[in-house]
Amino acid sequence: MTRKLAEILNRRLGSRNFIADYPSYTDPLLSTNNDDQLSLSTKSINDHSDTQKYKVFVSTWNIGGIAPDEGLNIEDLLETCSKSFDIYVFGFQEIVPLNASNVLGSEDSKISTKWNSLIRNALNKRTHHYCCKDIERDDDDNIEQDLKNICQGNIPAQQCKSAPQDFHCIISKQMVGILISVWVRSDLSPFIRHPCVSCVGCGIMGCLGNKGSVSVRFLLHETSFCFVCSHLASGGKEGDEKHRNSNVAEIFSRTSFPKGTILNLPRKILDHDHVILLGDLNYRISLPEETTRLLVEKRDWDSLLENDQLKMELESGQMLRGWHEGTIKFAPTYKYFLNSDEYYGCCYHGMKKAAKKRSPAWCDRIIWLGNGLKQIEYARSESKLSDHRPVKALFTAEVKVSSALKSFPSLFLSERFEQIKNVFEISPTNEFVCKKQSSFRL
Repeated sequence: MTRKLAEILNRRLGSRNFIADYPSYTDPLLSTNNDDQLSLSTKSINDHSDTQKYKVFVSTWNIGGIAPDEGLNIEDLLETCSKSFDIYVFGFQEIVPLNASNVLGSEDSKISTKWNSLIRNALNKRTHHYCCKDIERDDDDNIEQDLKNICQGNIPAQQCKSAPQDFHCIISKQMVGILISVWVRSDLSPFIRHPCVSCVGCGIMGCLGNKGSVSVRFLLHETSFCFVCSHLASGGKEGDEKHRNSNVAEIFSRTSFPKGTILNLPRKILDHDHVILLGDLNYRISLPEETTRLLVEKRDWDSLLENDQLKMELESGQMLRGWHEGTIKFAPTYKYFLNSDEYYGCCYHGMKKAAKKRSPAWCDRIIWLGNGLKQIEYARSESKLSDHRPVKALFTAEVKVSSALKSFPSLFLSERFEQIKNVFEISPTNEFVCKKQSSFRL
C-alpha cells in the first residue's frame, strides 16, 4: 500500500505542467518540424555570439501557511528597483499549511494564483518610476554601478521616466507548499526557449512534497538558466544538518529535464550555465541557544557565521562545495513572533518563554554556481507576515547572444510576438497551462 501510494505521488510530483502567460516559450524563433533545418540554423547561430549582461532579481520567502490579503504590499520586497531588472524569480515555501490534506490531497492553486496576481500588479504598476534616462542598456561597463545607484536611491526621481514596461510570467509551478514564479521583460519573451520544470519530493516516505524542490530551466538566447526553489529538512538538533545535505543530494540526482530533440539541452541541475539555489534551506547555527541569542543581540554576525552550517558546507562539505554566497550583513531571518520584531522564545509582551524554542538562524538563503554570475546585493526585507523574513539577491548574468539575432530588426521580433499573442487571444491577466513543452507553429 505504501509503495503504491509513493508511486502515485511520484507521478503527480513528476508532472511537467506549469503556468505561463503564453504557450509560446518553447522556441518561438527557431520552432520547426524540419530537424535538418533546425540543426543548420542552430549551427549558424552558434558560430558567432557576443556577450551581454542582464540583471536578475531573486527572492525567497517562507510564508508559514498564511494566505496573502489582496491588498498586501510587496513593494518592500521589490524596493524601488522593481522596474530595473530583466528577470525576476520569486520563490516561496509553505504557501499553504503543511497538513495532511494539503500534502496528500489534490493541489489547490488558489493561493499561488493570489501570489502571481500580487506579483503581476507590482511589476506592471504603471505609476512606478523605473528607467533612468542616463542609463543605456548596452553599456555593460556601467551596468553594475547603475544597478547600485538605482537600488540605493542615488538617482533622483526627476531624472527618471515612468512609461509602462510590461513583465510576463514565463513559468509558475507549485508543489504542495513550494511555489516558484519567473517573470521577464516583455521584449525578452521571444528569446526565452525550452522552459521546463522538474519536481522532487523529499518529505515523508522520502517522496512527499512537504519538503523538496521545484526546479525550472530555460534558455535566454544561448545561455541556460536553472533556478531551484527548495524547502529542506527542518530540525535544530546536532546532526540534523545531515538530513539537509541528504535532501540536496536527492534534489541534484533526481531532478531531470528533457534534453531536446536536436539541441543538446542540459538535463541535470549542475549542467546549466547559471544555477541559483534559493529557499528555506533550514541550515542552523551550531552553537548553544543561549550563546546564539547573545551574539544576535550584539549583532555579532561574524561569530555566528563561523558556526553557520551552510557556510561550513560551502567551504568544506561535499554537496555544496564550490558554490557561492554573498556576504551576510543582516540579522537571522528565523524565527519571529508573527507581526513582531521579537525572535520566538524570547519574553514577549509579558509572556513567559515559549515552550517550543527556536534558536535564531539564517534559514532562508540564496546561493549560486557558474561563471558569469555576479552578485550585487544580498539583503532581507522586513515584512512581518510570517515567522520568516524574506531574502533577496541581485545579480548580473552574462548571456551569449548570437550575432545573427542581434542583426534582426527589432520590428520583426515585436511583430512576431504580437502574432503569437493574437493567435491565442490571451489577456495579460489570464494564465495558460503549458503541458509537456508542447510546441506550435504560426
